[in-house]
Amino acid sequence: MKYIKLFLSTALLFLASQNLALASEKIGWKDLVPEGFTPPPVKPQSYYDQNPEEAEQKFLDAPVVEALDGKKVMIPGYVVQLEGNADAVTEFLLVPYFGACIHVPPPPPNQIIHVKFAEGVPYENTYDAVWVEGTISTQRTDSDLAVTGYSMKAESVTVYQ
Repeated sequence: MKYIKLFLSTALLFLASQNLALASEKIGWKDLVPEGFTPPPVKPQSYYDQNPEEAEQKFLDAPVVEALDGKKVMIPGYVVQLEGNADAVTEFLLVPYFGACIHVPPPPPNQIIHVKFAEGVPYENTYDAVWVEGTISTQRTDSDLAVTGYSMKAESVTVYQ
């Protein structure tokens, strides 16, 4: 009986540790920025209307946090559509604020995540903030809209609440 209890206790501890290892770490946008780098402030659209030369992405060599590579994370943000069909978006840029890449210049690459989500995000969910959960990598990508410092294969995308 003593050995059965010991076995069951050990098995429960093992299962609990495995469950913790599978859990995503909630992170914020500041967690994507290495110490010593300060993203530029976002200016109003009127500024970019009057200064169109300022509407390009800056700091293309912005550093990333290498320690995040391969981690399972959950981060909130806004969807900038890249690919999809009539029902859903399957590839997008996740950005920290509404209008980035569309209405104002893209933030630095370390503030943009290129996301692929085979299941697709329903279009009605792309107009509000979302939570994206998946494994992040420090893989740089280029699209017509922006250079990104991070990539992610999403496991889930849900409306931010």
